[in-house]
Amino acid sequence: MTLAKAMILAAGRGERMRPLTDRTPKPLLEVRGKPLMLYHIEALQRAGWKDIVINTAWLEEQIVQRIDLPGLQFSREGRDFGGALETAGGIARALPLLDEVFWVVGGDVHVPRFEFDARRYEQFAASGKLAHIVMVPNPPHNTKGDFALGGDGGVMREGSPRYTYSTIGLYRKSFFDGLPAGNPQGQKAPMLPLMLSAIDRGEMTAEIYTGPWTDVGTPERLSALNTATPVQ
Repeated sequence: MTLAKAMILAAGRGERMRPLTDRTPKPLLEVRGKPLMLYHIEALQRAGWKDIVINTAWLEEQIVQRIDLPGLQFSREGRDFGGALETAGGIARALPLLDEVFWVVGGDVHVPRFEFDARRYEQFAASGKLAHIVMVPNPPHNTKGDFALGGDGGVMREGSPRYTYSTIGLYRKSFFDGLPAGNPQGQKAPMLPLMLSAIDRGEMTAEIYTGPWTDVGTPERLSALNTATPVQ
């Protein structure tokens, strides 16, 4: 089995997107006729990352059946545990399928120009850090931001200006050492405590991405993407 160097998060219920997500998993909602998560798959594979893990839970059969492409593996939290394991729990569950260093991206963001390039990957792999995240200027729905960026590229809990975590990042398996290897019991675990711990130890760096990015968190944001001029 080839270990994957990328993971797309696609297990969530998408409560804020209801009623659209009552019948369709959020990552399969379409922007200009294409499922949100397919933009990520195409971008990753263009950059040479052919092997990708996708975690699923809510309406997961739809994802498994529709996104049936070479190089994809599924970590099926719905089938195995009856529901999503939250972000860190889901990634921990998928670790046996992933290489030592891997990309993570949320299946419900639209970032059509982002490049998952090998240069970023190799620089992070050589850095010795546990994580390198991509942050974006704060959108209207998160004006206070999530984290600040230090002059050395390190992520800080406090500071100014603050930025929003894009859901895109590079991680080492060891970032998840606080969780059971492979998460065999299906422990639910959020990402934020692990991120804060890495920040406090100086083990997380970041970059700022200023290209088009949308957290497709509400029907209104999805509608706005579908009526806006397409990004070239």
